[in-house]
Amino acid sequence: MHSTCKGNQWYFGMKAHIGVDSTSKIVHTLETTAANVHDSKMFAQLLHGNETRVWGDAAYTGHTEAMRAKAPCAQDFTNKRGYRNRALSEAELTANKHKSSTRSRVEHVFGILKGMFGFRKVRYRGLAKNTNRLYVCFGLVNLFVQKKRMLRVSTLQHAQMPGMTAKTIESTKSVSR
Repeated sequence: MHSTCKGNQWYFGMKAHIGVDSTSKIVHTLETTAANVHDSKMFAQLLHGNETRVWGDAAYTGHTEAMRAKAPCAQDFTNKRGYRNRALSEAELTANKHKSSTRSRVEHVFGILKGMFGFRKVRYRGLAKNTNRLYVCFGLVNLFVQKKRMLRVSTLQHAQMPGMTAKTIESTKSVSR
């Protein structure tokens, strides 16, 4: 783990780079690096190859070749970046806002990780132990995110069992809440 400077603030620790399914909010890929590694360096490792769309912030602009190599069927939905001599047009700003609303699903996963499971600071010295802890925590985040869907599926399976009546199904619903 290394330290890095952002503005006048110094940070020591690690970064968790994750790949999240945009429809189900399931974390499918996790890569950890030291804090001084830029986010765009881990772009190719976050793709699993079956993506249809890739959403990313402006740091991933210009990584289309890496995306095509890893996921040839994926469409590029990364945010456009403004430059010193050319600001973004109104249409590009509107498109970035729409893309950011989809990208916010990744931030929801980090909110669950920090709020529910208390991963606000690293607990151990060294990348390996903290990476192991992150794998466990993101596994729990995936279960937490899919909790309602799993309860719905289990209720449907109980309803299809022979001998189950409507009264029994209601009692299983009240118990599982």
